[in-house]
Amino acid sequence: MNYADIKQYDVANGVGVRVSLFVSGCTHACEGCFNKEAWDFNYGKPFTEKEIDDIIEYMKPSYVAGLSLLGGEPMEPSNQEGILPLLRRVHETYPEKNVWMYSGYLFDEDILGRMCKESEISKEIMSYIDILVDGEFILARKNLKINFRGSDNQRIIDVKKSLETGEVVHWEGEKV
Repeated sequence: MNYADIKQYDVANGVGVRVSLFVSGCTHACEGCFNKEAWDFNYGKPFTEKEIDDIIEYMKPSYVAGLSLLGGEPMEPSNQEGILPLLRRVHETYPEKNVWMYSGYLFDEDILGRMCKESEISKEIMSYIDILVDGEFILARKNLKINFRGSDNQRIIDVKKSLETGEVVHWEGEKV
């Protein structure tokens, strides 16, 4: 897996100060995408153990609320193999910090309905995700007045509660 960027201090992609990993590679090709260069799976640099170590170190301060995964598309099958070791380390090192993921795939239809049934990797990844912002960016529904999303079709999902209840549970706000 390649990555486009690692932001040590990010306040736009989840609640609080976060470390954000922007993976490379996306097949959605959303019109108006803010990170079009990251569609290319070969864009950026290889994501290695060194980057995982860096992210773990960046997350160390108590003021860092957690990790955000964006793209590109973190749930592309080839990217899942790259982010799983990171998620394992984050969970092991900082179980009190939360993980947000942004995906163009729909949680109920694509991720649970297909990916988690076909792949143990997908299922394990979802076990580490607290909040998922799902759905493709739709330029015609772009909305600058909503938090943590680009278009109003996108949902902010409490993954833990959704997995517990078996239905999509929308995030209730600042209580992460």
